[in-house]
Amino acid sequence: MRKFVILLALTASPALATGIEIDVTGEANGTITIDLFEDVAPNHVARITELAAAGAYDGVVFHRVIDGFMAQTGDVEFGRTGGDMSMAGMGGSDLPDLGQEFSDRPFARGVVGMARAQSPDSANSQFFIMFAPGDFLNGQYTVVGEVTAGLDVLDAIKLGEGANGAVIGAPDVMAAMRVTE
Repeated sequence: MRKFVILLALTASPALATGIEIDVTGEANGTITIDLFEDVAPNHVARITELAAAGAYDGVVFHRVIDGFMAQTGDVEFGRTGGDMSMAGMGGSDLPDLGQEFSDRPFARGVVGMARAQSPDSANSQFFIMFAPGDFLNGQYTVVGEVTAGLDVLDAIKLGEGANGAVIGAPDVMAAMRVTE
């Protein structure tokens, strides 16, 4: 009996990793670098990169920042510097809301998740970055990425007040957001 050994050479070019860089100004000053998880949440990553490439996030504030929990931003409709901050956090883009892309990725320190209303299928443009683990969010919100550099900048973002974490006065700003590969 003859034995045949078949060798398969798999030639696949490695997928380009997509990420974003966020230049933060205010009490925090510096750049936060985030790797986006296209394999985990392809539709949400596509939305963030589309809006970032169009400059939609430039000048948007961190409107909700809760000590020991998270910093939320991304309201491209009502969250711009110089605007009426009373509506910040209530808007999104003019693109349709996204269906959930829940995964088994845990909400650990530095993880980026998509903010949404009560419906799991209501994420649009807003996202949050975790200061600390938030296991109670696991399987309830879409994980889109993770901070790979700039946690010191994240930690310096101006904190909000009260249970809802609304930032009073001049909030920190995403001065610019760039898509990277």
